[in-house]
Amino acid sequence: MEQRRRGATAREEIRDAAAELFTTRGYAGTSTRMIAEAVGIRQASLYHHFKTKDDILESLLKDTVVAPLEKAREVAAADGPTLARLQELAGFDAGQLAASRWNLGALYLLPELRTQRFAEFRQARTDLARIYAQLAGEVLGDQSDPRRHVPFRLVESVISMRSDEMVGALGSDSLDDLVGVLVESIALVLT
Repeated sequence: MEQRRRGATAREEIRDAAAELFTTRGYAGTSTRMIAEAVGIRQASLYHHFKTKDDILESLLKDTVVAPLEKAREVAAADGPTLARLQELAGFDAGQLAASRWNLGALYLLPELRTQRFAEFRQARTDLARIYAQLAGEVLGDQSDPRRHVPFRLVESVISMRSDEMVGALGSDSLDDLVGVLVESIALVLT
């Protein structure tokens, strides 16, 4: 069949189609048949690469957290001013959320993610949030200050900004500019 999607492999083409459909039609409103049709393959061929729709979702979500978590661990172990390291992490993480082809962060609130099936993803995201809070607590000089949770939530606000950008609600402001403002605002919150 003619290739219809981006991707070097059939697996990547399936992921691209699923990402588009999950973020535009909803997870519950997307079937594996729809994904296969969007790729231009038979549904049976899709099952050769992914056993279930949940497997596809897990694969996509994993991509949103693996690189930021690796970066967070690297930044936490590095030397230098803590605020600068925290802002470096936030810039990396927010930049990734803003630049990805599909707004996969919008899937974070799916009720399906509350099941045991997605426990590994939830744990990775919790670990990422914990590192953000630890770094922010160091900047604040107080690991009990509730402001330590704000940088992670500021970064995740990029997910909503992307949705706003799609409908023109950001006006003339670009998402890239807002990511820069977001990173700078971390200093305002913590100092």
